Amino acid sequence: MPGGTPPRPADSRLAPGANAHEADLRDAFVTLRPELLRLARQSLGSTHLAEETVQETFARAWRSRSQFDPEMGTLRTWLFSIERHLLVDLARAAARGSATPTDLNDVLEQPVPDNTDRAVSAWQVESALKKLGPKHRMVLVEIYFRGRTSKELAEVTGIPEGTIRSRLYYGLRSLRTCLEEVGWSQ
Repeated sequence: MPGGTPPRPADSRLAPGANAHEADLRDAFVTLRPELLRLARQSLGSTHLAEETVQETFARAWRSRSQFDPEMGTLRTWLFSIERHLLVDLARAAARGSATPTDLNDVLEQPVPDNTDRAVSAWQVESALKKLGPKHRMVLVEIYFRGRTSKELAEVTGIPEGTIRSRLYYGLRSLRTCLEEVGWSQ
């Protein structure tokens, strides 16, 4: 960038003792907003509420930016943690079963069924699947998400059933490793 410092990636660690600065949060808004929005949409089932949740996530991050501790994790992790707490509040609000809310502040006062853990797990599995090679990913998706047997998949793809089973085994091992890297414990 001419005349300025290059932006830091939103998921990088800041220097020890630093807090989340305006530029870091602005960069994070641009780079992480789609992921935060997807998680909120999966959890809430509403694009409108998801957008309000992401806005509130960044508003809370801005208000408490001095509390960000890069020794505890990345800015990305901190933002997802803030959003997760918001989603839990929203889940509790909806669980109370009050009238349909139109504003995020109304929703925060009503509990909702807590689908947050399921949404976070789905997001983590989706991210981990993207890290796998295409052959292993295809086998896992076809067998676990589309309900095909290894025999059916072998017939459809023309790949020997033994190869399908081998890819399934090694794909699951790789998936487990990827999930452990992000701290998934189910």
